[in-house]
Amino acid sequence: MLRRLGLFGRTVLTAHPARLVAVAFGSVILLGALLLSLPGAAADRTGSGLLTSLFTATSAVCVTGLVVVDTGTHWSAFGEGVVLALIQVGGFGIMTLASLLALLVSGRLRLRMQLTAQAETKSLGMGDVRRVLLGVAGTTLAVELSVATVLALRLRFGYDRGIGESVYSGVFHAVSAFNNAGFALHTDSLSGYADDPFILLPVATAVILGGLGFPVLLELLRHRERRRRTGRRNWSLHTKLTLLTSAALLTAGTVLTFALEWSHRGTLGPYGAGEKLLQGFFHSAMSRTAGFNAIDTGALQSSTLLVTCVLMFIGGGSAGTAGGIKVTTFAVLGVAILAEVRGEPAAEAMGRRIAPSVLRQALTVALLGIGLVITATITLLTMMDATFERVLFEVVSAFGTVGLSTGITADVPGAGQVVLILLMFIGRIGPITLVSALALRERTRRYQLPEERPIIG
Repeated sequence: MLRRLGLFGRTVLTAHPARLVAVAFGSVILLGALLLSLPGAAADRTGSGLLTSLFTATSAVCVTGLVVVDTGTHWSAFGEGVVLALIQVGGFGIMTLASLLALLVSGRLRLRMQLTAQAETKSLGMGDVRRVLLGVAGTTLAVELSVATVLALRLRFGYDRGIGESVYSGVFHAVSAFNNAGFALHTDSLSGYADDPFILLPVATAVILGGLGFPVLLELLRHRERRRRTGRRNWSLHTKLTLLTSAALLTAGTVLTFALEWSHRGTLGPYGAGEKLLQGFFHSAMSRTAGFNAIDTGALQSSTLLVTCVLMFIGGGSAGTAGGIKVTTFAVLGVAILAEVRGEPAAEAMGRRIAPSVLRQALTVALLGIGLVITATITLLTMMDATFERVLFEVVSAFGTVGLSTGITADVPGAGQVVLILLMFIGRIGPITLVSALALRERTRRYQLPEERPIIG
């Protein structure tokens, strides 16, 4: 049926199927904004403005976490339920569609250039599609249920909360964490649990797992079974790069936050060494891109804000719930730089040669991301009276779909909120659609032009 509709028809999907991602997410955002604008969605039953509803719906579907109104006090139980549903749909949809597009690009799905037709004709690798859908659903349910159980038990017996409140809060924050959304029911996010590892560590674990991406999680599970049978570990280059780079960035973020904020009274200063290490780790994990905070982000020193901006811009793994340009993009660029410095003819990593097309795609995604951040920062600086570092932080947080804020989100004017909405949307689906489009348009040329080397540097 969708195939016969003009919007979803042959002209759109044949051109490149990644457009389906933008159409699907845009439709869900509009539906969510409509539901949140209903009077019953607001706690005071008077309704919310269209821009507020649209901003919240975009932030939820794009699993960002930036808010212009407090989630726990502004929205009613119905409104919070809508936000939670949008987070779940957004996270599940991102992991599913990104994984399917990755399969399509790699040629493992024997498709023409259409995704919706595969459900109708059953001639487009339904086994692969079923495996992706079931895998994403099973992984999501297992992680969210486990984390929700731990959080609910801690709130019930550690803070003497009621059973219903404990379960609801545990489920909400577990879903928000695994989907890297960063929405919290408390005005100060998770600052009330800044010294509680039984709250912060389960949330950080869910964030890290969601940020690795479904292809990596699936490969880890498969190779665990294979290693039991054969005793060998044979991970793909994508998994190796994702795990190694994620671990390196997580460690670097922890150490730098720990060191830079050690004596700062507004953040880590009042805490003991163990608590400082816990909060440094938590902040580093949240910068990758969840948006919860256990310390006051607005009180961070300029050096720490810059470190956080770098982590937010890089983001997490491909086909996961994290945003940013992705750790594999960052790793591939690093490998290319290292090869050029060494004078090697090709970029190689872990016994594998990286295709030139992948290098070009990584460079394109990174440079376009930088250009988008610069443009949005300049635009917002002309609209509001805020320091450069705070505006830049807000822009990078939106582009990386992080949700961390120095506290200026609610002060952004209407036109600036529109800029952030577009930034969250582009930051969420942009890398997915861009890389898919570039890969699917790749073609072999039967001739080569004469080579010439312009002066560099």
